[in-house]
This record gives sequence, structure tokens and C-alpha cells, in this order.
Amino acid sequence: MTTPWGKRRTRNPSGPTAPAYGTALPPTSAPAPVPAPAPPRAPGHPTGPRLPPRAGDTRRHLAAGLDCYFCLITAGLLTRPYVDASTTVTEVLGLLAGPALAFSFLNQVLLTAVAGAGLGKLIMGIRVIRLPDAGRPGLWRLVRRWLYGLSLLPLQPWYGLRSFLADPGPGPDAPHPVTLPTGCTGEPYTDPSGLRQVRRSDLAAHRDAMAFPR
Repeated sequence: MTTPWGKRRTRNPSGPTAPAYGTALPPTSAPAPVPAPAPPRAPGHPTGPRLPPRAGDTRRHLAAGLDCYFCLITAGLLTRPYVDASTTVTEVLGLLAGPALAFSFLNQVLLTAVAGAGLGKLIMGIRVIRLPDAGRPGLWRLVRRWLYGLSLLPLQPWYGLRSFLADPGPGPDAPHPVTLPTGCTGEPYTDPSGLRQVRRSDLAAHRDAMAFPR
């Protein structure tokens, strides 16, 4: 190709002409750092929306109170025909023990396996879920939880008194350290059987988010 001044100009087919010796090169930006790969998830680690939070203390305590109330009423109605004026207190307690344990097993294990919660929890809008996938708990886990509750519940006042005497704290409102049983993850009220009590509305929202992810 000839220019108007008579000089022939050649075109570099491979791209722009390299700068002459001594010419400053334009500054180049540093390459973007490559993000490190995410660590692999442990087997059974939940994915997707977060698990529903644990139900509040007041709601859970009211549910436990309702369960105790229904248990005592049922046991009393079943043992009433066998109690008269000559029955001693020891005999009455012995008669109440069998129906109370039977009702507790039916309520905490069988009804929870079928409906997702016992009678008191159903009234208070609580459901029992399995961790870490928020599924319905199996029968064996519920049996373990029921046996654990029977063995630990009578000792709760002793655990609370021992924790208070070990470290009374600076004031009545200061939090006290609590020694959790073996198998707990460190979260208060953690179930060693891998279960959690949640609100029914929170569980429904979690399942909707899992069924229709954004």
C-alpha cells in the first residue's frame, strides 16, 4: 500500500507492530487471583436452606406440662377402680406407675413417630425433627430419646444445683455454666439422639424452601 507521500507502508498481518527498543510498555493489570476451592462437605452435611431454629423455651415447657397433665389424668382414670379407702399411698403410686409409663411411651414414641410430635407438642405447635436433614425421626431414635428422658429428668434439679454451687456468678441474672451430657454438640438443650423440637410454621417454611428453591 502506497501513501500520498510516496512511501510504501506494509501491514503486519499478525497484529500491531511491536514497540521500538527503549519505549516504555503500557502498564498491565495483575491477573485476578483464582479463588480457592471450597472445602468438601462432611458426609451428611445439610445443603440448601438452613434448618429451622429450636422452639422457644416457654413453648417447649408448656408442651411438657401438657404432656405431664394428660399422663397423670390418664393414669388416674385407669387406676381409680382399684383404689379404695384401705389403699396406702405406696400402693397408689405403684398402681399409677404402670399406666403413666405406658401413656408416656405411647405419647412420646408411637404418636411422635406417626404425627411428628406428642399430644402436648401438637397442641403447642411443635414438631420433632431429625438432624441434620429435618426429616421425621425414626422409631429407634425416639425410643432412645424416651429412655434418656426418663433417666435424666429426675436428675435435672441436682444438675442445676451443682452447676449453681460450682460457680454462682456475679449476680442472679448472670448465666451459669451447664455441663451437657455426652453426645451433645454444645448447643443448649441439644438432644443426644440427634433430634430437635421446632415450631410447626418454621418447619413448613423450611420444607417449602427445599421443595421450591430459588
